[in-house]
Amino acid sequence: MRALARRLVFASVSLVALGGMATFFRGPRDHVSCGPDFHAVGSRCCPGPVAREFECLAAPSCPRPLVMRAAGCDAPDVRVTVPETTLEVGPSDWEAEGRVAPRTVHTQPFAIDAFEATIGHVSTAAVADGARAASGLTRAEASSYCAGRDGRLPTDSEWLVAASGAAGTRYPWGQTGAVCLRAAWGLLSGPCAWANGGPDTVGAHPSGDTPSGLHDMAGNVAEWVAPDPGTPGTGIARGGSWQSSLATELRTWARLEVDPTRSDSRVGVRCAYDLR
Repeated sequence: MRALARRLVFASVSLVALGGMATFFRGPRDHVSCGPDFHAVGSRCCPGPVAREFECLAAPSCPRPLVMRAAGCDAPDVRVTVPETTLEVGPSDWEAEGRVAPRTVHTQPFAIDAFEATIGHVSTAAVADGARAASGLTRAEASSYCAGRDGRLPTDSEWLVAASGAAGTRYPWGQTGAVCLRAAWGLLSGPCAWANGGPDTVGAHPSGDTPSGLHDMAGNVAEWVAPDPGTPGTGIARGGSWQSSLATELRTWARLEVDPTRSDSRVGVRCAYDLR
């Protein structure tokens, strides 16, 4: 995990450096849409009003739902319990036709983190921008992080149930409205910002929360999932990311296939937990 922490800090610094380059290529929309009490600074939603390129700097207080930690604002350790659920995937959503194999998904009760893993949670170094979603984790690194929290990667079916609920909604927040205020998406080449250098602050788009209180299930970073029993072990991440420029990539049933051994700036993690 130390090597991972060093890489995350390096990646954060690299993203800031890229920000200086990206300044020359920004499009007409430099400012994102942020939730209450967050500050739109360039293409980031920051806890405070000051940022350096793509890095949010320390804030004197933290907007909800973030909390103050030693190094600054970060996500609280909150888990949401997902009840036993049976979900019909595909048939009820005409947009899924031809994209999703119709099937019935059944999951036992489990718990899942309310927030994506942040740089502050994953890194052992003190970082000012600790509430930013951690990205660039391989699947093994994501699994190791979750194991260190007495958790694991959610299965593909568990993630789908957590994101869409028993009703099988098209987006985590409901059936319509993939707008910039609800998720950190379209930050690289529009429509929500231009030439951003990475994921955003977690919890900065509360209008995109699930009814159960899960933040950023669409956009920000795609999240590693474990394959369901009996399915191929292809590297799969769900939820779309900060790079997604199409609303279809934010659908709860959309999947991103990634080399599980590869570090990808679009991909992070959210841990699941067995209920005892």
